[in-house]
Amino acid sequence: MAVPLTKPYKSAGLPWQTGPVRETDSVDFRRSRTIVPVLEVLPEAGSTNDVLSARAGDLPDLAVVVTANQTGGRGRLGRAWVTPPDTALAISVLLKPVGLPPESFGWFPLLGGLAMSRALGRFVPGGVQVKWPNDVLIDGQKVCGILTELLPGMSGLVIGAGVNLSQTREELPTDTSTSLAIAGADAVEADAVLAAYLIQLTTLYREFQAAGGDPLRSALRDEVAEACHTIGRAVRVQLPSGDDLLGTAVGIDESGRLIVESDAGRTAVAAGDVTHLRY
Repeated sequence: MAVPLTKPYKSAGLPWQTGPVRETDSVDFRRSRTIVPVLEVLPEAGSTNDVLSARAGDLPDLAVVVTANQTGGRGRLGRAWVTPPDTALAISVLLKPVGLPPESFGWFPLLGGLAMSRALGRFVPGGVQVKWPNDVLIDGQKVCGILTELLPGMSGLVIGAGVNLSQTREELPTDTSTSLAIAGADAVEADAVLAAYLIQLTTLYREFQAAGGDPLRSALRDEVAEACHTIGRAVRVQLPSGDDLLGTAVGIDESGRLIVESDAGRTAVAAGDVTHLRY
């Protein structure tokens, strides 16, 4: 599997929240609702991934849950993802691919990142790139993280995305983060961002399915490699073993692994925390 997917946290009876949507939860997502079969807008959620995973058996392929107030979000490696209410979108999309080989599932984090990078490119003047395996950057700063989680029995998966919309510099968690507002986007509506993302995601997903999950026939590998800001850069990769790998990222292989060239030769990295180095 290309990029290891996270197994979802057990949800302790999370409610399927519905009800009135506040204006600050970005209107009614009218355009986005035309793109997918189900779109639930939550006034608040602990984790949209958890909510969607808990209801996955009752929902169709490409069902979506979104909120502008996520209180218990998380990223890779269990890191917390917290943002002030109504300044970001937490988006979770349910995928139920049919007939794809298990090894193809590892491409979905990269597919989600590519979709978001293309979507955000409509709104900002700077370059939008993918950082392997699951971050989206604007001019080298993180604007979005992707967390993809497998459902039990590999019956499907949930692609979660947290995208920063209007945070000020003081509201961001790190000095390497950014928001669309900081990057120069002018009064971007949440519905426009979500719709752009869903259009890109559904297009890439259908192409990948039509190619039987083959990243070469679908051109997904080439498209990810072209958008990947990591390739060609000096990197430090903290491996699951705790060891550090220093070298230059030179490509992505057919399994979605990052190829790092070091003094010891070439290493295919399936999982790791990547830092872009500046010398």
